[in-house]
Amino acid sequence: MPLGEVLIVDDSFTSRMIIQRCIEMAGIETRGFRFAENGLDALAALREHKGITLVVTDINMPKMDGQTFLRLLKSDPGTAGLPVVIVSSIAEGDAELGSLGAHAVIKKPISPDKIQHAFGGLS
Repeated sequence: MPLGEVLIVDDSFTSRMIIQRCIEMAGIETRGFRFAENGLDALAALREHKGITLVVTDINMPKMDGQTFLRLLKSDPGTAGLPVVIVSSIAEGDAELGSLGAHAVIKKPISPDKIQHAFGGLS
């Protein structure tokens, strides 16, 4: 059974496309992709599109970083249950991100194998 829509949040267009491609190459079926450049845009996308069932987000972004976004997402009863996968070049903070509600943390560079491992049990 495919996942619903996947929201990919990253300020880099190239990174968003690489993440999408890795998800596709990993053989994970989705109903499509939505994109946001930062946490503020991601919150707006979640309000507008109710078919989003998974969020993949970077940490370092302008306007609202991924950690703040994750805190707000998990504190809202309407979105608290959404699984969130963090994709970041930051080498520290896995435990803190996990305590904030991240399903998994993937270190850049991303690959289809890393995606498969992180998405385990979600589809």
